[in-house]
Amino acid sequence: MKKSPLLNADIAYLVATLGHTDEITIADAGLPIPDHVQRIDLALTHGVPSFIDTVRVILTESQIEGVVMAEEFAQVSPELHQALLAELEAEQQRCGKTFSIQTVSHEAFKVRTQSSKAVVRTGECTPYANVIFQVGVVF
Repeated sequence: MKKSPLLNADIAYLVATLGHTDEITIADAGLPIPDHVQRIDLALTHGVPSFIDTVRVILTESQIEGVVMAEEFAQVSPELHQALLAELEAEQQRCGKTFSIQTVSHEAFKVRTQSSKAVVRTGECTPYANVIFQVGVVF
């Protein structure tokens, strides 16, 4: 059995097959997912699993170098936005790397998801609780 926290086979496979600069999206329950992008649907009920728990586990499995989020996230859902920034700061400390963090309009964010290798849908019901991770390298 795996030793790391990630048990979901679809996400484990996704992370194992990502290359440098590939992007994945972690989404709330309401983000539209383009038909041509792989959907990994974790949503069980409202809030389960949470956005931040999903982010935390994915960060244990993958190296990122870039982050994209909607500028509305900070304005409309400041507490969860701050929680995400705290997770990103902690990850930067753990891995010794600095991530670029970009904000775009929610409409531009939705367009950008069309380039994601996959969208991981959570049960999160907080508005704008979405993030795109650009994959880095561990060396």
